[in-house]
Amino acid sequence: MKVLIIEDDALHRSYLNEAVRSALPECDAVTESENGRLGEVEARKLRAEFVVMDLQMNERNGIEAARTIWRERPDTKILFWSNYSDEAYVRGVSRIVPEGATYGYVLKSTSEERLKLALRSVFLESQCVIDREVRGIQQKGMGSGHGLSDAEYEILVDVALGLTDKTIASRKKLSLRTVQNRLQQLYEKLEVYQEDGDDESRYNLRTRAVAVALMRRVLNASAVERAERDLQDDAGY
Repeated sequence: MKVLIIEDDALHRSYLNEAVRSALPECDAVTESENGRLGEVEARKLRAEFVVMDLQMNERNGIEAARTIWRERPDTKILFWSNYSDEAYVRGVSRIVPEGATYGYVLKSTSEERLKLALRSVFLESQCVIDREVRGIQQKGMGSGHGLSDAEYEILVDVALGLTDKTIASRKKLSLRTVQNRLQQLYEKLEVYQEDGDDESRYNLRTRAVAVALMRRVLNASAVERAERDLQDDAGY
C-alpha cells in the first residue's frame, strides 16, 4: 500500500506522514509533494490509489489537482485535509467527485485520532467520511430553500466573471428570461435588493451580489479562477 501526501506546509506534511504510518500499518511507502502541480505529476507517475491532500495550496490548489487525478484515475481514494469549510470549497469538492468515488473531507482542527480513523475508513473500508461541520455546510448551502441551488451558484460565478445576461444564456443554453429569473432568485437569497423609492440605486446589484457572496464565503477566488480557466477553454464561447 502506497500513500501520496500533497501539502504545501512542511510541518503539516510531516504530521500527515506520521499519522498515515501510525493509522495504516499496511502502508509500506509514503510519498510527499509540496503543491498540487507536483502532486499531479507524482500521482501520475505512481499511479496513486491513496491520496491525502490540502485544498489551499500555491501553484495549484487541491480541487484542481484532485480533478486531474480523478480524471486520469477515477477510482483513486482521496482524503481532503483542510483548514477551510467555506461553502465555496465544499461546493468545489462536491462538483468534481466522480460517481461512486470514495473520498473524505476532514478539517485540520480535527483530533489526531479522528484523522487516523478517517484514513482507515476512506482507504481501507471504502467509506466516505465528511466532517460534521462540512456536512452542515453541505446541508445548509445546498439542501435548503435558503441556500443557492447549483443552477443559481453557476449564475453567480458567471456574474463574477463579468458575463452579461445574454452571454450567460448562450453559454448555458438557456432563455434570457430564465437567466434573469435565476438572477432574481440569487439576489433574494443573498438579500441584495434595490431600495424602494430611490431614483438612483445605492448598489449595482450584480456587483453587490458578488461582494456579499465573497463576504459569506459562498464564493472565493479559487472558484472564480477555476471558472475563468473553464471560460478560456470553452470552445463555444
